Amino acid sequence: MNLEDHPGDIIRKARDMSRVSAAAAASAAGISEAELAALEKSGQIGKQPDFAALAKLVGLHPAKLEGIAKGWLPAEKNLSIWRGLSVFTTAGEGMTVNCFLVWDEVTREAALFDTGFDAKSILDGIAENQLQLRHIFITHSHWDHVEALPTLREAFPKARLHTGSRAAPVDQRNKPNEIIHLGGLRITHRETPGHAPDGVTYLVGNWQEDAPHVAVVGDTIFAGSMGNGNGAWELARQKVREQILSLPPTTLICPGHGPLTTVAEEKEHNPFF
Repeated sequence: MNLEDHPGDIIRKARDMSRVSAAAAASAAGISEAELAALEKSGQIGKQPDFAALAKLVGLHPAKLEGIAKGWLPAEKNLSIWRGLSVFTTAGEGMTVNCFLVWDEVTREAALFDTGFDAKSILDGIAENQLQLRHIFITHSHWDHVEALPTLREAFPKARLHTGSRAAPVDQRNKPNEIIHLGGLRITHRETPGHAPDGVTYLVGNWQEDAPHVAVVGDTIFAGSMGNGNGAWELARQKVREQILSLPPTTLICPGHGPLTTVAEEKEHNPFF
């Protein structure tokens, strides 16, 4: 799977974050504004930019940005380590979005994290593994992450909904320090606003055979990038540092878009950090 953001996406986001004009960025990179626009649109590099100077200007790590431009990808993940974890990727409106199904192998109790565009593959996965969906966790309320929620709630009306949205009924809102038990698994949450005001990261731990924790992060961070700050860039970066990159290095990061990664890989390769 390709990265969610190509080098041009990363540069465009960083310019927005640092409020650097296209003219200033192009000058630092040693390319024309037209060449910068083409790079930001396609990610393709014609004339080689001065990545070091450009990265310094827009607040990125120069070597990490060059690594992305040279094709860095996180290592492919062997999900069999986490017995009871499946990834579903659905497409719509010219994009793909990930959602994640977690279950306890003994009780067959399951939890879904976000819903994606289409519930069919999720429903098939639940039936195939003979699971009972007990919980639905929403990382944030942007439409691509909740589009299939009505279908899933109709299929599992007793499943409890968990969200960080203050507009949700009180019984659906995440509670401070709440621990959800899913058989032997433990699910907790950390507030990670920035990309969205109701952004939440969910942590799943206590896996069999001591598999690393799983962090379902929504659009807070991607492999090699991060979600759009939507006017709250400093808050978004702060929450990633404090709530996600502070986790153990082996923690599996499950983003809403793009490939899975780890805390260690992001600390070493993500140019925003």
